Amino acid sequence: MKKLLTLTVFIFALAFTTTVSAQKFSGLDKSPMDMASFPSDYKVSDKVVRITYGRPQLKGRSLSELAPTGQVWRTGANEAPEITFYKDVKFGGKDIAAGTYALLTIPGEKEWTIILHDQLNQWGAYFYKDSMDVARVMGTASMVDSSLEEFSISFKEVDGGAHMVMGWDKTRVAVPIMW
Repeated sequence: MKKLLTLTVFIFALAFTTTVSAQKFSGLDKSPMDMASFPSDYKVSDKVVRITYGRPQLKGRSLSELAPTGQVWRTGANEAPEITFYKDVKFGGKDIAAGTYALLTIPGEKEWTIILHDQLNQWGAYFYKDSMDVARVMGTASMVDSSLEEFSISFKEVDGGAHMVMGWDKTRVAVPIMW
């Protein structure tokens, strides 16, 4: 009898607590988070670099409206991206110690300034302080024929390393990473 009573109380408590503590979940983010890494093969456990970033979409807007020329931009949507180097590298020709940094950019016509920054977990670039820059390097901007609706980052293998390539609309920006 005691076992039956205990089981009944347990079932009642379980049923009551699941309805009381039901969780509501928000809908899909308008600028979903994505990740790119090098090497991208999941069988390779020796990663060199990984970046997590928000992927805004043009949705009829211009790139210059969303990432204005000459202004510090969060390089994506929502939080500033975080780039992790798992070993010491040369990023755009500058020595960078293994670690995690915020990635910000300043768009330009032919070159973009790419900034590695010490302040992680920052929303956008609203609280950006240049005194916390770890490095600033230049990335070559080029124009292509096809437009890319969603902001994207990928890595292209080259001799001795990879190029981090950022693309949005018809603009592509590449930064060499060597190790």
